[in-house]
Amino acid sequence: MTPVRCAKAPGVALLALLAGVSHLAAQGVSQAAEPAEKFFGAITQVTFGGQNAEAYFSADGKRLILQRQENDSTCDQEYTINADGSDLRRVSNGLGRTTCGYFYANDQRILYSSTFKAGSRCPVPPDMSRGYTWGLFDYDIYTAKPDGSDLKQLTTTPRYDAESVLSPDGKRIVFTSLRDGDLDLYTMNVDGTGVRRVTDRMGYDGGAVWSPDGKLIAWRAWYPQTDQEKTDYQELLKQNLVRPTRMELWVANVDGSNARQVTNLGGANFAPAFTPEGKRLIFASNYTNPRSRNFDLYLVNLDGSGLSQVTTYNDFDAFPMFSPDGKKLVFASNRYGKVAGETNIFIAEWKEAKH
Repeated sequence: MTPVRCAKAPGVALLALLAGVSHLAAQGVSQAAEPAEKFFGAITQVTFGGQNAEAYFSADGKRLILQRQENDSTCDQEYTINADGSDLRRVSNGLGRTTCGYFYANDQRILYSSTFKAGSRCPVPPDMSRGYTWGLFDYDIYTAKPDGSDLKQLTTTPRYDAESVLSPDGKRIVFTSLRDGDLDLYTMNVDGTGVRRVTDRMGYDGGAVWSPDGKLIAWRAWYPQTDQEKTDYQELLKQNLVRPTRMELWVANVDGSNARQVTNLGGANFAPAFTPEGKRLIFASNYTNPRSRNFDLYLVNLDGSGLSQVTTYNDFDAFPMFSPDGKKLVFASNRYGKVAGETNIFIAEWKEAKH
């Protein structure tokens, strides 16, 4: 991480105070699906304004946790909101940058990553002079009560620990880390012990999710093939950067065995989530125009067959997750924004359709 370093961690009382200062009351608004979006019934828009992404359901399906940037002068922080769009409140401490929130412990705690111990200010965004890159900031993984209090640190290794997701049985967490010098997947117990490495191939392994039965994981990956690609990838890693413009989806057993590629579409394919029956993935992709930011949601079987388009809006649709009962899908989209590029959270009634 580049700029500010070694900020003193605030105490628990201050964290609880900071977590409660942002509390917005609102209500979801019904919106129409695009004409060709045959998998969707009624759609509810649950956030309005700013940049809202990576919204994931609580185990009871009544709440979401999401990351939100209120304006260009602020940094992503973690928020919770009721599924009807009411009671939006910040639950992270407002320092540094956060990412990848998740409910766990039967909704009695939340999980997310933050850079605040490495610096209380927003990390400096990457210089795009070498093209579009993501910053691998000095995140660690934390757990807290749903109101943000009782903050506890689960990882302590230098550099990047993030993208954490809880297993269906509530016992393990899968996450991405740079702890061994490459972007690989790891699992650990919910208290941070028992870390196991899952992937070890050179390249970017990230955004992993569990199958409903807890036997498989799916993730996005890019593995450099040529010497030049390997050199470029490793040079960027030294600068805590990665280039995410080419990614395909993979699936494996939870220990990393029997890894196989699911998609071979080109472009950036990311944010996979298993469908409720566990036999397909829903994901975001710009494969039809890899140089654009027009991402749509797609379904695909685990063997790569049966590709079906879910969304057709002509801008950004991504970060899907099914509700625990499988009847709804939450996703982030630029649709209905008041300003260009605004990203909000939507919940759609899910209905299967013949295509």
